[in-house]
Amino acid sequence: MANGVFIHREDSIYRDTPSERYHFPKSYLSRAEKCVGDWILYYEPVKVRNTKGYWAVAKVAAIVPDPEDQNMFYAMIEPGEFVQFGSNVPFTIDGAVVEQGLLNDVGILSGRAQSAVRPLNREDFVRIVKLGLTAEDDLLPRTAWYSENGLLREDRVAFEYGERERVPQLSSRVARDRAFRRTVLRAYDERCTLTGLKLINGGGRAEVEAAHIRPVAANGPDIVTNGLALSGTVHWMFDRGLVSVADDLTILVSRHVNDRDGVTSLLNRDGRARLPSNPSERPHPHFLEWHRQNCFKN
Repeated sequence: MANGVFIHREDSIYRDTPSERYHFPKSYLSRAEKCVGDWILYYEPVKVRNTKGYWAVAKVAAIVPDPEDQNMFYAMIEPGEFVQFGSNVPFTIDGAVVEQGLLNDVGILSGRAQSAVRPLNREDFVRIVKLGLTAEDDLLPRTAWYSENGLLREDRVAFEYGERERVPQLSSRVARDRAFRRTVLRAYDERCTLTGLKLINGGGRAEVEAAHIRPVAANGPDIVTNGLALSGTVHWMFDRGLVSVADDLTILVSRHVNDRDGVTSLLNRDGRARLPSNPSERPHPHFLEWHRQNCFKN
């Protein structure tokens, strides 16, 4: 097993679904096979406009041939083992290359940087993951604990990740939820997609929540396209199948809602969901369909 870097572009000609599979040619097969059972980083090259840099981490479960092309393969991502970073990590920071293993003996960038699939040493992997998952987050909600005077505190609680070599944040739900919340709220400008509300608490933090469309318990990935920014009440209704979203963005209200007029009055007046301006961050129809079929009480 070994860590690696998989290059992915939003405009890729390959049949990638980053949270589920990575499509690559046979020339990279031996490199990809070494990553089976271990974690890889997704990277968008610097030549791409508004590049994300290193933007996610995922665990490779298996390599399977493409049934439609004998020269192509898929790296299958283990269900539930995909995490989009809360903060994308650039290729260089303060003029220094983050992925130090790409430098040759005299400190010059090697040709390996152009490879769509390349090995990644453990030290670089740990460094990049920590940068992507541990950034300061002003979007965190109130912490559910109380001060000495009995009032709910609004300051942030530090989260310790433990020993550097173990990268335990990859298995920590706390770290994953923080990264997911940051990514989703940034995409939706901290505004509820179904009500249009943008509420900020006394500490200057957004009250809107990051909801998984396909929940974690059902192997839903921590990727922005599997998320919606929802206010607390609407989040509760969404998780219980009382509201959902159609592919055309129409807000669906279950016939099981006991106060339909009251619920409808909370929602956007035109009955449609508000989505991120960046098309690549909008809900994937695959996840919306899953919610309608498995959660929504039609």
